[in-house]
Amino acid sequence: MKIALIGYGKMGKAVEKLALAKGHDIVLRITQGNHEELKGENLKMADVAIEFSLPSTAFHNIAACLKNNLPVVSGTTGWLGQMPAIKELCRHHDGGFFYASNFSVGVNLLFSINRVLAKFMKHHRQYDVSIEEIHHTQKLDYPSGTALTLAEGIIENSSIKQAWTADLTSDNRQVETKEEENKLVITSKRINSIPGSHYVKWSSPIDQIEISHVAHSREGFAMGAVSAAEWIIGKKGVFGMNDLLGFST
Repeated sequence: MKIALIGYGKMGKAVEKLALAKGHDIVLRITQGNHEELKGENLKMADVAIEFSLPSTAFHNIAACLKNNLPVVSGTTGWLGQMPAIKELCRHHDGGFFYASNFSVGVNLLFSINRVLAKFMKHHRQYDVSIEEIHHTQKLDYPSGTALTLAEGIIENSSIKQAWTADLTSDNRQVETKEEENKLVITSKRINSIPGSHYVKWSSPIDQIEISHVAHSREGFAMGAVSAAEWIIGKKGVFGMNDLLGFST
């Protein structure tokens, strides 16, 4: 498999290492320094693109791939307000697009468990719910895409919260909080060298239920992204981890 790697930060390099170990070829590397090379003649060298870039460039990167009939796998977060336009572009060009806020198999199991638990908890209103996510200080967006997916799973499957709100802390120093009773508070922390940790807490006056996922390295994310790239070749439409893993919940 010939891969166009769009974004060459920590995740891009982790994807490259795993892809090469599996016998795949990296035929194009797009960084902030050579973004002008993201054009048709270069993209046509690849069988698939894997995109981990910045929120400000993700839409342009994905659109370029779809317009050149190159299936693309993206894990960039912080740009999802433009997702409807990408879905329409994918449909218009009869392309293949795979998006995940998190490519870890463990995290996607957490997503499923989170939705089921939220359905149960709608009948137990003595519990309040909150989310905490912790990442490295180089992560620019907050809350994380994974935390937002968890929040959406709770809001869609229970009547306890109607929306989410952000609470960013840095080195345990609060910067922003907008807590309201009907809003699900997502607390984001940025600490050096943390690949990603997520906690969903249901708390009552007498006890607490918690589900969580703690990543020990980026290898799990990279493995999921490469597996998605292998899977999407030849497919048309918009896909996610539930399609890859066969999760129905």
